[in-house]
Amino acid sequence: MTPAFDAVIDELKRLPGLGRRSAERIALHLLVEKRSQLKSLQESLSAAARTLNACPICGNLAEEGGPCPICLDPTRDASQICIVEQISDLTAVERSAAWRGRYHVLNGKLSPMKGIGPAELNLASLAKRLQDGSISEIVLALPNDIEGQATCHYIQEEIVGTQSISLSRIGFGLPSGGGVTYADSITLRSAIESRRNYS
Repeated sequence: MTPAFDAVIDELKRLPGLGRRSAERIALHLLVEKRSQLKSLQESLSAAARTLNACPICGNLAEEGGPCPICLDPTRDASQICIVEQISDLTAVERSAAWRGRYHVLNGKLSPMKGIGPAELNLASLAKRLQDGSISEIVLALPNDIEGQATCHYIQEEIVGTQSISLSRIGFGLPSGGGVTYADSITLRSAIESRRNYS
């Protein structure tokens, strides 16, 4: 193939979940088979890059510097927060239709070995959300691994502290070391409905 085509393959391979074969298939689809789709893809990516940002309240995707649709939705229970590691986890929980509260996206989990401490996570805004006393329940929907456990413990000790907030953690049906993003909707619904007190 040509150097230009190889450069496209190399860039596509950087995307999560794409190996060389998948990258080649996408590149051929856009550059040869369905070239008409290339322009609309470029335009939608450019528009998204200009308008998308992190929700100033929860860290979810939002547009034009404002809150995300979930934080703006008056039918959601604002007294309940489900804490997730990534936006992809939030999307997975939403697909399960088991949660009608709001969310908080940490954008990672504590990992001293990787140099990820509290300052690298979206924890300061979580502490700010708890200040007015309107939050009555927090559900920790973090991975079932050592780093997820450490993050849960930190939130319990340093963020929630002595506040009278019900703190629970999902876990039922999620395999050890498993993440929220890849769990099916039925498993996630069961995990949320079977949440247990975290202590």
